[in-house]
Amino acid sequence: MSQAKYRNALPQMAGDHMLTDGGLETTLIFHDGLDLPYFAAFDLLRSVEGRAALEGYYTRYTRIAQAHGVGFILDSPTWRASADWGVLMEYSTEDLALANRAAIALLCKIRARTEGTHAFVISGNIGPRGDGYNPASLMSPDEASDYHDAQIATFSATAADMLSALTMTHAGEARGIARAAARHGMPLALSFTLETDGNLPTGQSLADAIAETDADTPPSYYMINCAHPDHFRHILEDGAEWIHRIKGVRANASRMSHAELDCAEELDDGNPVEFGVEHAELSRLMPALRVYGGCCGTDDRHVESLAHNCMCSSRAVA
Repeated sequence: MSQAKYRNALPQMAGDHMLTDGGLETTLIFHDGLDLPYFAAFDLLRSVEGRAALEGYYTRYTRIAQAHGVGFILDSPTWRASADWGVLMEYSTEDLALANRAAIALLCKIRARTEGTHAFVISGNIGPRGDGYNPASLMSPDEASDYHDAQIATFSATAADMLSALTMTHAGEARGIARAAARHGMPLALSFTLETDGNLPTGQSLADAIAETDADTPPSYYMINCAHPDHFRHILEDGAEWIHRIKGVRANASRMSHAELDCAEELDDGNPVEFGVEHAELSRLMPALRVYGGCCGTDDRHVESLAHNCMCSSRAVA
């Protein structure tokens, strides 16, 4: 197994504030003009030009972290690199394993060139089996554990420090991923997507989804992604204990619902300045918040705003 640098001592678990990137796929499609079949950024790893595009994308963000003197989480471009999506794209099982390994190797290369005195953590990114907005069917924990095991096993044999499961739509799949991560000894950040009412697409509350998952196999911590802060701020205002399990937010730039975003022909990148201010407000409602990044519609401008508004205030509090 390749030697992981921070797998047994993630800096965000020790209280360090970290940045991560923005909306990888929306940036590559709408800003860089690249074609991503099925929203699958990992397909770029097949060409020299594609790998260069990914390297340029991540480097923009590592420079922000360097400039602000904070750590960074390099999240791999593998959100779609699992079996069902691979079949649609005519990837074999071995092709997928090679792609997942290549993604981590690329991030190791970037880290070796850019990491300074603050930790740059490498994370293997896992996406949902189905649609990240609206699951066509709900998976049992056993089904999800079996489905995601191959990708997690591949990451566990690389230098990946952790896993990030993003845009989880229901607790069954989340529980299965947590089981598989634990089986392979991988720290896991488990991130749910929320609708405009602050609930999961199934209608379950975030509090109940966290409680259900923690009662089964607790991940290292939870995140929220693919929702605008306006969609979930109200569920945080009572200061309930479960909020302390959330250490990361990767919000959307747009206030539109998932259904509206699905139909949109142009990118809604919101207001990057406002984005950072909103997260400074979130940090006051989320005392355990340590990881700041973006999701759909966000780019390096939004993460720069996060760094300016949240990293400076976090250091002042510390």
